[in-house]
Amino acid sequence: MNWLTNFVRPKLRQLVGQKDVPENLWDKCPGCGQMIFHRDHEKDLHVCQQCGHHMRMPARLRFDMLFDEGRYEVSDLPETVSDPLKFRDSKKYSDRLKDARGRTGASDALSVAVGKLGGMDSVVAAFEFGFMGGSMGIAVGEGLLSATHLAVARQTPFIVVPSSGGARMQEGALSLMQMARTTIAVEEVRAAGLPYIVVLTDPTTGGVSASFAMLGDITIAEPGAVIGFAGARVIEQTIREKLPEGFQRAEYLFDHGMVDMVVHRHDLRQTLIRVLALLDNRTVPPEAAPSAGTPSATDPPAVLPPPAAEEPPPE
Repeated sequence: MNWLTNFVRPKLRQLVGQKDVPENLWDKCPGCGQMIFHRDHEKDLHVCQQCGHHMRMPARLRFDMLFDEGRYEVSDLPETVSDPLKFRDSKKYSDRLKDARGRTGASDALSVAVGKLGGMDSVVAAFEFGFMGGSMGIAVGEGLLSATHLAVARQTPFIVVPSSGGARMQEGALSLMQMARTTIAVEEVRAAGLPYIVVLTDPTTGGVSASFAMLGDITIAEPGAVIGFAGARVIEQTIREKLPEGFQRAEYLFDHGMVDMVVHRHDLRQTLIRVLALLDNRTVPPEAAPSAGTPSATDPPAVLPPPAAEEPPPE
């Protein structure tokens, strides 16, 4: 028996009183292991100051970051059947949904908001990775359809920020059907002549990457984001070959023409405003104008003039 631990400490706590200490005051960067104070974490938009690693970000903070002055209106999404298959593995699917809703405060993995981006009305749909890995089920499919209909009705650009592990296994084939439904929804936006922009974040995989996430008119990715369909380990085991370094990362996809640009999260809002202004044939707002200086390694390469024709050698 430890006299200090079992007797003295409880007596001191009774005399002094124990204050409630909030949990999760510190976050650990998965890139470099640096401990980050939670207020600095939000202030830096969940980007590590030490190594620049882009961590996953809640949908609410996405909206706060993107919309003008952080002002927006969250759209109500259609109600759907919560547990269509009465699925159960080690735990009931209905209980998993209840836990995820209590932990994130979201009704499902997709949230939709309407606001102004650089003074231009826009509809933004953002995924909540903390809600069952951002997996796509019926609710996400219905939410994306509702968002596209809202963009078409208001004649505004449509922006999607996916962060998902793919289809939701607890809904079986019903979740796979959302791939076709969301693809059709995107075509409705295109048919209306409206811009459709996708911001790929970590991770964008599975059925989400195999449907609406790779169909953007402009495709932007955050640095270091994992983007692909199957996991790298599964691919290696299938083809029995070692994959290249950085395979399925945003920079690798940019180098191979799969995404249009890789943009740091701190520059994402200005980049979106600039892209929307160019697509709408408007003057780029001063706040979104690119600053002078050397372009970063992730900037799109400059377009060079074609080489001059070589003169024939003298006879």
